[in-house]
Amino acid sequence: MDSVSVTPAILAHQSNDPAFPTVWDELQWRGLIHVSTDEAQLRELLAGPPITYYCGFDPTAPSLHLGNLVQLLLLRRLQLAGHKPLALVGGSTGLIGDPKPTAERTLNTPDTVNEWVGYLQGQVSRFLSFEGDNAARLVNNLDWTAPLSAIDFLREVGKYFRVGSMLKKDAVSARLNSDAGISYTEFSYQVLQGMDFLELYRSYGCVLQTGGSDQWGNLTSGSDLIHKAEGASVHAIGTPLITNSDGTKFGKSEGNAVWLDPALTSPYAMYQFWVNTDDADVIARLKVFTFLSRDEIERLERAVADEPFRREAQRTLAFEVTSLVHGVAATESAIAAAEALFGQGDLTALDEPTLVAAIGELAQTQADQQSTVAQLLVATGLTKSLGESRRAIEQGGVYLNNAKVADVDAVLGSALLFGKFAVLRRGKKTLAGVIAG
Repeated sequence: MDSVSVTPAILAHQSNDPAFPTVWDELQWRGLIHVSTDEAQLRELLAGPPITYYCGFDPTAPSLHLGNLVQLLLLRRLQLAGHKPLALVGGSTGLIGDPKPTAERTLNTPDTVNEWVGYLQGQVSRFLSFEGDNAARLVNNLDWTAPLSAIDFLREVGKYFRVGSMLKKDAVSARLNSDAGISYTEFSYQVLQGMDFLELYRSYGCVLQTGGSDQWGNLTSGSDLIHKAEGASVHAIGTPLITNSDGTKFGKSEGNAVWLDPALTSPYAMYQFWVNTDDADVIARLKVFTFLSRDEIERLERAVADEPFRREAQRTLAFEVTSLVHGVAATESAIAAAEALFGQGDLTALDEPTLVAAIGELAQTQADQQSTVAQLLVATGLTKSLGESRRAIEQGGVYLNNAKVADVDAVLGSALLFGKFAVLRRGKKTLAGVIAG
């Protein structure tokens, strides 16, 4: 997986939007608080002297995805407010994985998990500052879990957990009611996560954990453990699960997760994912996924209402988030590729990786140089028959690499980009890719 240096875009943002008296007020306005421990205490805590807080990320895949991005940006927002983040990548919890609602996870090998720990640490690091009085710190729970024997674990940590309470956790109860049931391994996950919070409380004075609301049972296992073992009160914040306005799951593109690693989801594909956001969802996405001020987001909200056809809010969202994840240069290349594909820019000016990523998002076919454009239109699904292809060409509505095709018998020939690729377009918006074999 690619390792990218710290993204300047996210580190350049400033805190203290004058529209909000405290960071708690801003988090509420942005819709980032779904559930929490005592709200009044949290408001006071976050408005006071710097605290240490943490969020954990398990290496159950070689990259983080858009769901994790919510937590990464929350870590950064709290850091901008002056607080001290601990970013935990779970070398031990990643060996198990938190229980999924329907079935057991496939356990990855220790070598694989260790490799993925490195990938995720690199990704997390791009969203935080490791300098200054409230510098971030990376931690790995394998450091304190590996030395523990099973007996020590049961005596020192397990004794504080009550099985009745553990059975009531949402993730556990869902699995108990499923055909798959739940193994003792995954049942124990909440104990491990609770132990993380206890260790970070003891070692760093950490008093707040953040995570998705679907992890609330795991979050509170830590706060409950600290209360029992140390007699102290600590806090947790659960962010809402992001869904689309039509109720469908957020963060999928063509059925696949949108990853933060450019090798898995290209900057072009990520930009297109965001620019295609529905009008009903775009303002909520701007609040959660960007650092734009309240005034700017409210201006964009008016633009959606008054001039939705301009899609200014979507383009702003796509630029901001893709820049946060991949940097401004990669985002500008993605925009240039989109413009070129639709005839508003020069396809030959694109670099090969950007062109390949863009074509990868299109319907495509393989062909030889003797294939006719009419045949390629059918092969890519832009037309249904050769007759329809010829009529489309005669009507002046077919383009090969943005050049209008005038001859109904035209062949692909040497009209290839980088000697291998071509872009077919019918009309203004219907595109397909051709790869010469």
